[in-house]
Amino acid sequence: MIFNHEHQAYKEKRGKLHLNKFNGAYYYSKEITDNIIPLVKTDRNWVLVNVEGYAWDHSIVFIHNNKHPSLYSWLKDYKDLILVCGVPSTCEKVAHLGTPIYLPLSVDVNYISKFKVNKKTKEIAYVGRKEKAYGVKFDIPWATRLENIPRDKLLGEMAKYKKVYAVGRCAIEAKVLGCEVLPYDNRFPDPEIWQVLDNTYAAYMLQEKLDEIDSLKRGDKV
Repeated sequence: MIFNHEHQAYKEKRGKLHLNKFNGAYYYSKEITDNIIPLVKTDRNWVLVNVEGYAWDHSIVFIHNNKHPSLYSWLKDYKDLILVCGVPSTCEKVAHLGTPIYLPLSVDVNYISKFKVNKKTKEIAYVGRKEKAYGVKFDIPWATRLENIPRDKLLGEMAKYKKVYAVGRCAIEAKVLGCEVLPYDNRFPDPEIWQVLDNTYAAYMLQEKLDEIDSLKRGDKV
């Protein structure tokens, strides 16, 4: 079974987010559904977005919120979970809920590449949700803000910039588009943490980790 962005419960939750509905969890869920799940062989269930009460035992759960992992505390009621974290430090924070694994964030490289431009015409921008920039003092305060807009429009605009302040999948998308990524979040002082990884390769990496974990649970002999 798969619980993702297409479920009515998540659609209702997302509908209440207003401008924040253009968030990474939604778009990542779409790519996981289309590009990763079809390549992975497992009998586990998939939980791709966070809505309390929507999960099953023996599931693969993607953890999207690295800043507030307590939002996933309701998962304590479920057994045999594999928790997929896109940032290494999050693994320790959710380890009490299941078996955490680090899987680098990935993107659909071919799709994003369609937005590349031949010549960049703009200098610098902040890219991401508005709330992520609250209280941040940017080194270049006049940076344009590309906030809370649909992804296709965001990618089209970001491609025009030489440099961007970004983290997470936005930072990876920026690198695909040929932008220099600048740090602004104290948790991620080095933009090198965000490496370009295609969904396809992430699926292979996930398969290896799942095989290892489930082989150990079955007690298979090496």
